Amino acid sequence: MKTFQGDFEKIKKMLENKENFSFTRFSDGELFILQNKRLELNDDHYIIGDQRGGGWYNKEEQKKFIPGEHEFFRKKLEESLQYVDSKFYRGICTPPDVDMETFQWMIKLSGGENETLTWSNLLINGNYEKFLSEIVPIFSQRKVIIVVNESANINKLPFEIYKDFRVGTNCFINDYGLIEEIKRYIIDNNIEDYLFLISAASLSNLLIHELHLLNNKNTYFEIGSTLNPFMEMEGWKGSRSYLREYWLGQNRHHLNMICTWN
Repeated sequence: MKTFQGDFEKIKKMLENKENFSFTRFSDGELFILQNKRLELNDDHYIIGDQRGGGWYNKEEQKKFIPGEHEFFRKKLEESLQYVDSKFYRGICTPPDVDMETFQWMIKLSGGENETLTWSNLLINGNYEKFLSEIVPIFSQRKVIIVVNESANINKLPFEIYKDFRVGTNCFINDYGLIEEIKRYIIDNNIEDYLFLISAASLSNLLIHELHLLNNKNTYFEIGSTLNPFMEMEGWKGSRSYLREYWLGQNRHHLNMICTWN
C-alpha cells in the first residue's frame, strides 16, 4: 500500500544510490492552472477563479495566470502531468488538501493510477524535518545545478552549487525561454550525472519534463520552497505554513501532518 513515508524513503534511496530520476510537483497553484482558473498572487491580495482575498506575497511569490491568454502554458503544464515514464515521478494534490473529487480528477487527468504518481507534499508537512536531516545532506555528494529565484542567496546553502540559473517574478510565463537555455547548456557541456535542484514555481514542471526528455542521465528534482529560508528569501513567511512552523517555532499542525492517498 502506498504511504507518505514509504514514497519518501523510495525517493531518498534513489538519491543515496545516485540513481537518475525526475520528481516534479503539481500542488495547489498548478491545480488552479490545470483547472483553467484565473490565478493572481499580488502584493496585498490574491485572486483564484472568482474569489478574491487579502494576503501578502513577496516578489518571488507573485504570479499571474489568465485563462485563454496563457493557454499555451496551461497545455504545456498538462503535458508534463500526463507524461508517463518509470523514472518520472509526479506529485499531485491529495486529501486533506483537496476533496476526493478533485483528487480523483487529478489522477484521471494524469492518465490513471500509476507507480510514479505520488504526493505533491512529499518533501514537506510530516516529512519536512526528515527532508532536512536525511535528504539535504545527500546533495553534498553530487554536482548540483540549481534553478532558483533571482533574489536567492545560494551562498548560504549547506552544500556547494556548481552552477545556477535564475528566474524572476511570474517565471511560469516570463521565463519560459530558460528551458531552451538550460537544454543548450546540457548539450554543449555534455552534462550527465548531475543533480538539478529546481525551484521555479510552475515553470519547474515544464522544465523538468523537457529536461527529462532531453537527457534522463541527470536527476531533476523539484524542491519548491523547502530551502528558501537558507537562501535569505522572505516570501515564505507570508504563505508557507510548514516553514513558519519549523523556522519560526509556530504550532506544529502541518509538521505533524501525515498525508494519505484516499
